Amino acid sequence: MQIVDILTQVVARFAAAIPKVVGALIVAIVGWIVSRIVSRALWKLLQKAGADRLARRLNASDFVQRARIEIVPSKLIAHLIYYVLLLIFLMAATDVLGMPVVSQMVADLIAYIPNFVAAVLLFIIGIMLSEGVKKVTLAACQSMGIPSADIIANFAFYLVFLTLTISALAQARIETELITANLTVILAGIVVAFAIGYGLASRDTMANFLASFYSRSKVQVGDVITIDDARGRVISMDSTSLTLESDDGRLIVIPLRKLTTEKVEIHQRADKTE
Repeated sequence: MQIVDILTQVVARFAAAIPKVVGALIVAIVGWIVSRIVSRALWKLLQKAGADRLARRLNASDFVQRARIEIVPSKLIAHLIYYVLLLIFLMAATDVLGMPVVSQMVADLIAYIPNFVAAVLLFIIGIMLSEGVKKVTLAACQSMGIPSADIIANFAFYLVFLTLTISALAQARIETELITANLTVILAGIVVAFAIGYGLASRDTMANFLASFYSRSKVQVGDVITIDDARGRVISMDSTSLTLESDDGRLIVIPLRKLTTEKVEIHQRADKTE
């Protein structure tokens, strides 16, 4: 009799749970259908509105191309709305089943979505801002004739990118204190090593570059000068060297640092007689 009573109770409980299970399945299926319909409609609407054109500059960046990824705003937003709606219907389904713990977990996940979206947006902004800093740094270094402009520009890119990436992780509620501490030590070591290595490797070039600021007003294109036992007319000058044309037509390239370390004789100024 005890076995029969136990089986009867199990069957009764199972029968009582069937309506809840069926109701939860109906809610989940309806939610899945509604989520797909809304996400597809939103995707097409964003495509027609030209939302994807906003990502062309981002997809054209060197970092995104090297990562071999393509950011499509219409698809990202549509997928995000799909999963948000699906989670909302799943939370309703768990309420129908009478599972408050699961419902609370889903509710917490939905509440986390704004932080996740903000972190993604901050990460994307970080990529674009880092690319802008890289281009500005590269253009400034090239305009001033600073050697290894690409290396300096890439260093500036990763410095800004890592800083904003850490901020994005913090926005996503990820603990970043250990990452920040280790990254600070690593960046400090890289900066010191880069400064020493770059200074030693570019010592002569930087000497020419600095000499151009002090000596450019003393010697001009068109002057006839003698420097380092070479005589000729200055036909061009850049940030690191000047080019002489001798009387026999030879072209002689003189590093600008020679203007500060060697004796310079100016025989004739440009457009003036000796």
